[in-house]
Order: sequence, then C-alpha cells, then structure tokens
Amino acid sequence: MPTGRAFLILAAAALFELLPLALAHGEGSNGPDEKAPMRNGTPSRPTIADGKEAASVEPQSYFALSDHVNRIYAHIFLMVLAWVVILPVAIMFSITKSRYTLLVQFLFLVVNSVGLFVGTVYNSQTPDLYPNNSHHKAGWAVTWIACAWVLMSIVNSYTGVNKKPALKRPSLSFRSLAQQQPFRDTASHEYRWSRDSGQGTERNTASLIGSPRSMSQQSDTLHFSEMRSPFRRVEFQDNIDVHDADEANVDEEKRSFLRNTRVDKFLQLHVPRYAIGRTWLVLQGVYHAIERLLLVLGFVGLTTGLVTYGGVFRGSDVFNGLAHFIKGGIFFWYGVLTLGRWMGCFADFGWAWNIKPTREMVDRWKAALPSAEFIESFVIFLYGISNVWLEHLAAWGDAWAPQDLEHISITIMFFGGGLLGMLVESGTVRDFLNTNILSAQRGNAHEYDLEWDHPKTYRFPMNPLPGLIIMLLGIMMSSHHQESMVSTMIHSQWGSLFVGFALARAVTYIILFISPPTSYLASRPPSELVSSFCLIAGGLLFMASNRATVTALEQYNLDAMFIFTVTIGSSALLMAWCTIVVALKGWAYRKENRPLFGYARGQLPIPPEPHTP
Repeated sequence: MPTGRAFLILAAAALFELLPLALAHGEGSNGPDEKAPMRNGTPSRPTIADGKEAASVEPQSYFALSDHVNRIYAHIFLMVLAWVVILPVAIMFSITKSRYTLLVQFLFLVVNSVGLFVGTVYNSQTPDLYPNNSHHKAGWAVTWIACAWVLMSIVNSYTGVNKKPALKRPSLSFRSLAQQQPFRDTASHEYRWSRDSGQGTERNTASLIGSPRSMSQQSDTLHFSEMRSPFRRVEFQDNIDVHDADEANVDEEKRSFLRNTRVDKFLQLHVPRYAIGRTWLVLQGVYHAIERLLLVLGFVGLTTGLVTYGGVFRGSDVFNGLAHFIKGGIFFWYGVLTLGRWMGCFADFGWAWNIKPTREMVDRWKAALPSAEFIESFVIFLYGISNVWLEHLAAWGDAWAPQDLEHISITIMFFGGGLLGMLVESGTVRDFLNTNILSAQRGNAHEYDLEWDHPKTYRFPMNPLPGLIIMLLGIMMSSHHQESMVSTMIHSQWGSLFVGFALARAVTYIILFISPPTSYLASRPPSELVSSFCLIAGGLLFMASNRATVTALEQYNLDAMFIFTVTIGSSALLMAWCTIVVALKGWAYRKENRPLFGYARGQLPIPPEPHTP
C-alpha cells in the first residue's frame, strides 16, 4: 500500500540515523559478565593505556591496528561516497529546485546512516586509540545539520518555495506589438493548419522563430516552441502562467514517494499554515546558508576523520597541524572556486572571465558585487592582518625563533599585498589616479573625442597582486629549511605548485589583455584549468606537510614522492567530478525550465523574416 511504503521509508531513514547513536551508548565490546572500564564514574571504551600490557603495544593509531580492518575500510568508503559523491549532486539539485532533490537527499541519508552504523560497530570492537578526538563530535554535528537540511527541504516542497517562478509574457509596447504582429499571425496559423493555406507557415521554418534582440520576441519564441508540441496545445494569454499544470505535476513528482498518503495529506494541510512570517524567512535564510556551507562542513568531517585514523596531532602538535590544515584547506577551496569560475558558475557575478552583467539582467545585489580579484585581495589582506598575531601561538611564552620572524614577515607581505590589490580594484582610486590627465580634458574643444573613452581593459579586472603574493609564498616555502629531508621536499612540492598557479594566472591575463572578453558567457581560458589544478593539489600537499604527518611518513618508510603522486591523482579525479556535478546542475535546471531552452542546443533564436501580406 502507498501509506505503508511511505511510513516504511520514513521509519527506516529515522532508525538508520538513530541506531548508531544508540549503539554508541551501549556496552561496546564488553560481554554481559565483563565490566567496562570506568573513567570518571562512567563506563567507557578501553584505551591503549589500559592494562599492564598497554605500554608494549605497538599500534598507536587505527591505521596501524590490524583488527576489523574491513569495517573501517567500509566506513571510509561509505562516508566518501555519501559526502563526496552523493551530497554534491543533492546540493546542485536543491539549488536548481529539481524534482529529484528529495530522492537524492534521502539516498545521501541512507548511505551516511549505513556508514555511521559501520563506524559505530567498529568503535565498539576496538580500543579507543584517540581519546577525546574531534572527529566524533564534528561528525555527529555535521550529520544532524545535514538531517535538518533534508527536513527543511521536505517542508519547502509543501510550501511552494521550490516552485520555479512563473514564466509570464511581458507587457508589450505599441512598437514591439507592431514588430510581433507577423509572429502572432504565424502562430495563429499553427493552430489552424487544417484550414491553412500553407503559405509561409511551414513548421520548423525560420519565420516562426523570434529575435534575440528583443526580450518580448524571445519570450514569444519560447512560448511558441512549447506550443508547437502536438501533445500540448495552449493559447497565449498575457500575464498568465501557461505552465501551471506542469508545475503542479512537478511538485507532486518531487514528493512522489509520499503521494496520496496520510503523511502527504497531513503535510499539505498543516505546513502552509505555519510556514509563514519572519521566523520562516529566517529559517529559509538558514536553509540556504546550510546548503552553501554543507560541503565545507563535510570537508571538516572528512579531514578530522583522517587525523583520527592516522593518530596525528597529539599534544602540542595540534597547533602545527591546525595551521597547516586551515591554510592548506583555504588554498584547496580557492582552487575549487577557481575551477568554478572556469566552468562559468559565477558568470552572473562577472567572475567567469566575462563581461559583468548589468542590473537590468541580474539581481541588484549581484550587479553590486565587487570583482573576483577584489575578493581574492581581500582574503589575502584578511589572512595577513589576522595571522600576524597567531604565528607564535605554538611557542607561546618561549623565545622568538628565526622561523617565527620569517612567518611574521610572510603575513606582513599578505597584509600589504592584499591591501594594494584592493586599491587596484577600486574604481574610485582609479579615477583619482587619472586626475592629472582628466584635468587637461576640461575646456578642451575635443573633450568628446574617442581618445577620451575608457580603454577596453577597464571593462575587465586584471590584477596581478593575488598571483604575485602566492608565487612569492611558493618560492619562500620551496627554499624554507625544515627538520627533515622529507618535510623539505614536500614543502618544495607545494611551493612549486603555487608558483605554477601564478604563472598560469599570468598567462590568463596576457590572453585577456590581448583580446578582452566581449560576451556575458564564460570565456574559459585554458590556463585557468592549470591554475585551479595547482591550487587544489598544492593545498592538499600544504595540509600534508605538517610535522606529525611527515613523522608518520618517515616511520613507515614513505618518501615525499608517495604523497605527491597520491595528491596529484586525487586532485585530477576531484576536478573531473566537480565538472560532472556542475554539468548535472545545468541539466537539472534545463529540465525544470524547458520553456527557457526550447530551441535546439547550441543554437540561438533566429531573427524573424519580414512579413509579407
């Protein structure tokens, strides 16, 4: 029965999420007659330090522990599958308001729940080799945040929030109405082809397609492309949504697993009543914030799991590890965003190496955003002004070492370079710098000559400061003295990758200086693929160059080339998957907005031919 299936799905998802939590508070691996070790009056998992034989036990990490390895491998595989493969697709579908959003979200919850269950079982059967680790806390916190996100997505499907905006015909002026009269005559013939003379109204001819120069004509074209389908006959009506029936069907399809069930009817009746007011608007803001930050939170959960599995960052090493993980993680996500710019994800911001759209084309807040180079310079400036006070944190109270002063100098370079980059991107500062020559324009008989127009390069930001700062950082780290040869080589590797990023970015600016962008579409300079690859791989190597990880590599007789090859391969695979995910987002958006893409792929609407009576 439909009701039974719905309740079964909801109950299974809830039990999967709660079962690991219940097991976490169970007896663990202790039998019914065996007392669990007591710590602060409460039973806890045994640690490597419990018992007389603990001092001679070799494994100090889960990586070195040979018991139940299949379970920990299954846990790692399922978590990577859930958070790296399924979750990005669910987020892209949610952003595009796809009908498949809830399906993929529930798939993510199921895979994540199974991974949690396997991990909890593994914890109950192994000693606690990393007491009070951050992975358990971060993992549960991120899991509950993801569950709240899915729950809000279900509620949104009943409030109409996920319904795409109605596609309406714009109001027409007298002039545009006269221009479109031939099209209307042609359109009317389409529905009278049994009485049509057949003159100039052949289907699929250029005379039936509107002009991209006029938004009114383009809107008519899009509606007409839908109207031409033999399975669907609707008539044009101004300011009336002609796709209400389709949208209703899509809304039902989005929650198809609850269709015509008691739960579905209950939610349809009560959710719209209470999902109103300022509180609901705040919750919607929280929902969208979670949607944008969930991948970063998942990244935190995966990296803390890697730290716990490897048994690193113990004692005072936590400061060195945090510094490398935070800074390397910033460069990693910088590379992901750079790849997103190349793919055109931020074309509506003007960040995709394209002409910045005007306020008439995009939302006002998007048109008011500064350039991507300004954001890069601001992040560099913020890093420098904040980290200048944190470089001595690991040796607080001790004497300053030469390396501390070197790190302070690097942060000052970031502070000054980021500030200069923001000044370069400021239009006001640029006008002030042009004061000398502009003063000669006033009163000149030829002040309106073309020679006084802004150069074409003003239409596009070309700021070398972010690339220069990162290149200098790479050069410094490549020659930075380290405690061991392995550490020196790893620092040299990610330093060289950062230099490669700067060189590739310079090639991008050279290409765009020679031929500035002339389209709102993303220009996709090929050098930016190299830039993003160097940042992603360099950021991961930066994270791996911490003291504890290098020590672990040396203990297992692994050299710097091992971590380099693993990182390079992972970066290439990740970039390919990011491209697939963004392509899926475009596919989902086109599927939910078919009238906007009614013409053939890769073809723009053709201007109409002159009408002859």
